[in-house]
Amino acid sequence: MSALLAETPALPLHEAGKYVAAAYIVLLAMILVYVAIMAIRMSRTERELGELLAELDREEGAQAARTGEQGAGS
Repeated sequence: MSALLAETPALPLHEAGKYVAAAYIVLLAMILVYVAIMAIRMSRTERELGELLAELDREEGAQAARTGEQGAGS
């Protein structure tokens, strides 16, 4: 009896197909949500990096202007 139970599937194969398809759809949806979240985070990081680089350029320009004024004033 136990050998018979071990060999029979939990669901008949003709009914299991819709559950397998649903599992793949859920997996695909989760992957798409993950990719969307990562794209949003990457664009935010790129924007912040651009702002930091622009601020660095302004600081370097201001420092070069101060150095030029000090050299001309001496």
